[in-house]
Amino acid sequence: MHVPCMALPGADTFPLREGRPGGPAGRIGREDWEDGDVTGTLVLAGTPIGDVQDAPPRLAAELAGADVVAAEDTRRLRRLTQALGVAPAGRVVSYFEGNESARTPELVEELAGGARVLLVTDAGMPSVSDPGYRLVAAAVERGVRVTAVPGPSAVLTALALSGLPVDRFCFEGFLPRKAGERLTRLREVAEERRTLVYFEAPHRLDDTLAAMAEVFGTDRRAAVCRELTKTYEEVRRGGLGELAAWAGEGVRGEITVVVEGAPDKGPEEVGAEELVRRVRVREEAGERRKEAIAAVAAQVGVPKREVFDAVVAAKNAGKDAAKNTGKDAAT
Repeated sequence: MHVPCMALPGADTFPLREGRPGGPAGRIGREDWEDGDVTGTLVLAGTPIGDVQDAPPRLAAELAGADVVAAEDTRRLRRLTQALGVAPAGRVVSYFEGNESARTPELVEELAGGARVLLVTDAGMPSVSDPGYRLVAAAVERGVRVTAVPGPSAVLTALALSGLPVDRFCFEGFLPRKAGERLTRLREVAEERRTLVYFEAPHRLDDTLAAMAEVFGTDRRAAVCRELTKTYEEVRRGGLGELAAWAGEGVRGEITVVVEGAPDKGPEEVGAEELVRRVRVREEAGERRKEAIAAVAAQVGVPKREVFDAVVAAKNAGKDAAKNTGKDAAT
């Protein structure tokens, strides 16, 4: 939950630098010229998710050189700048869930006027379950340049530590707080074969893991990553049922949950009659028979020859039935 925070004392009194800054040093870069006009730059900066030493080297320079620093929590920003030994020269404003909609137009006007605006959140990359998306979308719409200072990410860190497949994954963010809505959301991805990543509050973790065990199965593998990069970092791996029981004892800290994707069930078991029906549906929609057979075979996961034989057998059975009907009528 994001709470409003007061700006740094005296932050609003810092003036914008003269000219149209194209970088921390205030020079205008070629990338800042669009259609002959100078535009500002929006910089999304990743911040440490735990250990301040993980701050990217460019972060200090951007903090020192930005015309405006928009921070999710200005108090946390002050602690970060003190740790990095840097003092913002520009204005510092709050930009959190509660004022995101109202403050976005103000920041876009600053950007359109040539300012360099740095956006930082409490931890990790802006826009990833944090404020930022609205500002990025609005800046893009106005033709403002948007770039980033890559930094730590709880999503990628948890994936790497989970021991689960990471070649394909989905980030699902926070699940709904209400039990019914949470189950509905989980059922939507019950057959998802990619690895799933969630954020969760510690006091809801046991309920969430229990719901996952109910929908995905108690044996589905998962990893609960707690306090990543911090002193008490812990990664707990096991089946969802086992993890739910563990979480019931109480868990503290910031949580990222990684869940194995649904198992491959292999080729779909479809009878010859159903194969023929699917081919006919495609033919009636305008596909040629050869293309329809190939598409159905790929969809079901069987050789094209199997679908072709089923279609031919159905066709011959239809001819035989027609002949017998004709004989009966003649008799």
